[in-house]
Amino acid sequence: MGQKVSPIGFRTGITIGWKSRWFAPKSNYGEFLVEDERIRRFIDNRLNRQPPYAGISSVEIERTREEVKVIIKTARPGLVIGPRGAEVDRLREALEELTDRRVSINILEIRRPDLDAQLVAEAIAEQLKRRASFRRALRQRVEQTMQAGAKGVKITVAGRLGGTEIARSETKMMGSIPLHTLEADVDYGFTPSFTTYGAIGVKVWIYRGMFGEKAAEEPLGEAGMTRPRRRRQARELRDRPAGPGQGRPTGPGQGRPARRARRREQPKGAEGAAKPAAQEQVAPADQQQGQKAEKAGAAKKPAAKVKTSKTKEPTE
Repeated sequence: MGQKVSPIGFRTGITIGWKSRWFAPKSNYGEFLVEDERIRRFIDNRLNRQPPYAGISSVEIERTREEVKVIIKTARPGLVIGPRGAEVDRLREALEELTDRRVSINILEIRRPDLDAQLVAEAIAEQLKRRASFRRALRQRVEQTMQAGAKGVKITVAGRLGGTEIARSETKMMGSIPLHTLEADVDYGFTPSFTTYGAIGVKVWIYRGMFGEKAAEEPLGEAGMTRPRRRRQARELRDRPAGPGQGRPTGPGQGRPARRARRREQPKGAEGAAKPAAQEQVAPADQQQGQKAEKAGAAKKPAAKVKTSKTKEPTE
């Protein structure tokens, strides 16, 4: 109980495509599967674990009868290609020697590396390896990911954090991560960081919105919401100097609730706008007539008689 399934494996074949795309008879299926794993490990060790540190996120493989097509997604395509394509040519020759097949390589650039979970995990692992503060590393990466346009991010590190005797885990989360929604584009990345105190596991979940939705053009704030912008506008309005011509409402009843109440009471349309004026003109006349009638009635009404009772004096 309480264990989380991998978001990528959970959505593979439904909303996310397979990393290996080919058909093979039953006799060759296991051979091709092992070969794909060897290709991925070779590329990771050659380009990620040593210079040039190209930032490889994933490797996809397609097969035909004639060749093996390798698709590399990287944040630094220039380092993979090399000057005049020299580096990619050497990589292709090494893969052909490894597989004994003809290999073609395609390089795809990751335009927003802060929204790639695997690259974020690799960056955190590198910081932990350099003995950086894990709390500062988590906070910085979470803020950068949210500013890049993510709707939610969650990072978990587990191990001997800070060189303590007892291993523990720390989690930093911001926004929302809908793990049960298959239509949600949740990216997941994991990598170990081998420090002098031992291995520290780094897991990253990034929620980038629903599949099919257009990515947000404007990056969100640090909290991943638009509420701080509204607060900033209210603060600017409050800090303005009061007085005439300063653009700030003054006097009693000038707050936001009072304005909203007046807006609700105001009638709509031209007829509604004309009615209050007519009522204002007639109302004083009615009041004057009522006051005159009251005065006239008071003048015609006779004065009330006061009865006095006479007491007889007793006679002797």
